[in-house]
Amino acid sequence: MRPPPELHAPHPAEHHFDADVLVLGGGPAGAWAALTAAEAGASVILADKGYCGTSGATAPSNTGAWYLPPGPAREAEAERRLAKSHGLADKRWILRVIDQAWQSLDDLAARGYPFPIDEDGRPYRANLRGPDYMRFMRRRLDKARVRVLDHSPALELLWHDGCVAGAAGIRPRDSSRWQVEAGAVVMATGGCTFLSRALGTDGNTGDGYLMGAEAGARLSGVEFSSQYGVALFDASITKGLSFMFANFALEDGSPLPEGADRASRIARALIEGRRVFGIMDKGTPQGHAWLRQGQPNTMLPFDRAGIDPYRQRFEVTLRSEGLVRGVGGLELVSDDCATDVPGLYAAGDAATRENLAGAVTGGGSPNASWAMASGSWSGRAAARFGMAQRSVVPRPVRALGGAGLRPTTRPFLEAGEVTRFVQGETLPLDVNFFRTGARIAESRAALDAAWADIRAGLAGEGRGLVRAREAASMAATARFVWEAAALRTESRGMHRRLDLPDEDTALDDRIHVSGVDRIAAGFRAASLEAVAS
Repeated sequence: MRPPPELHAPHPAEHHFDADVLVLGGGPAGAWAALTAAEAGASVILADKGYCGTSGATAPSNTGAWYLPPGPAREAEAERRLAKSHGLADKRWILRVIDQAWQSLDDLAARGYPFPIDEDGRPYRANLRGPDYMRFMRRRLDKARVRVLDHSPALELLWHDGCVAGAAGIRPRDSSRWQVEAGAVVMATGGCTFLSRALGTDGNTGDGYLMGAEAGARLSGVEFSSQYGVALFDASITKGLSFMFANFALEDGSPLPEGADRASRIARALIEGRRVFGIMDKGTPQGHAWLRQGQPNTMLPFDRAGIDPYRQRFEVTLRSEGLVRGVGGLELVSDDCATDVPGLYAAGDAATRENLAGAVTGGGSPNASWAMASGSWSGRAAARFGMAQRSVVPRPVRALGGAGLRPTTRPFLEAGEVTRFVQGETLPLDVNFFRTGARIAESRAALDAAWADIRAGLAGEGRGLVRAREAASMAATARFVWEAAALRTESRGMHRRLDLPDEDTALDDRIHVSGVDRIAAGFRAASLEAVAS
């Protein structure tokens, strides 16, 4: 059995709310969860760190989505994804996601979402324009009478009698506190990029991972967090589609070092201190025109820099996409996206996507489809669970948050200091893109030592409190990552071990991680025993 969570008196709050379901996070997964719960008859509140409809990684981007009606194409796509997953995906889940995405996209069309028209004059439903999509979802939430708390980051979960019972947070603009007591919570707070500056991810600081772990939830797949995207040097857009037209070389025109894939070849050169340049001299003028029309934001960095990428060389870098385009997150124990903590569900990048992607990125259509599917499933299940709690009155709640919220000594750490330290253990290519056992051990030791100080002396007020909690969440996420990575003594998917370059079939299983101050990790069959010890 897991140890009981650490309980605290809730901080006094100026704003109190009650709901059957509380959704944390206003990206696509959170929006679908809130909408589905409301349509199931639940009273729903959604709290977003930013403004729901414009915040998150999807809002400033275009994304593909799986739109595959029943038939052979579904089976072929599921087999293709399964073959790429390095033995960790589940074909049944892949097919479930494809089916739910198809239904959700048809639902969007039926509700009036303006899909583009293809060359044959038919709606093309396999593409979503991020700004339009999220604005449309916000309007649907408003019509469904979902109460949205914008600019209201959650800081901690609430607890009652063995169940998650809501959350508490802050409104940074006036430093007022809010508290929502709810029958069920859907964690849709996104992944974690450790503030790498990848487009739309500055709010993705692993908040949901820490909050879930504080409630006793397990995480899974977090060792698969070393996804990096190619970007124009000093730009934030990491969408890979534009670079399908590019060839890359070193500054002097010589070929890149040899490697298994493009990102690995670029990473090796950058680690050696060499500059890498690209030029989009592949494809046709028609393809180039399609890119600008269909994915216009991918061309903005070039336009702003005054570069014609089809005729001029441009310098590139790799930017971490962490657990946004990585894989891991809160472990799911049922088809309805429940975690192993009663009353807590997970959706989108806050949840593990191993069932869908295995050990490789699900970025693009799989992740966009996963957001629709996991949001819909978790929202429906949370509504059932939450409405069943209506008879449990009164429900005196306790708070679960620790690091960054309740220092055990006089505060002596600043959030910026902690963030810079954590970035040093997560972002560098020679630390995280290519890994070694010795470097993993070094990061584990450094983060464990730092955690003692974070737990003791990290705090803040107003916006500073949000930054402190984000810094603590990033530190916790880094500890989860390296604890799992230490157990995976092989190379598999994006977990690249220079000292152990081969895949080991004896390790064809998932690694669970749990705990906060004391982290336990183990392969799935032994994970519960490891936690209990």
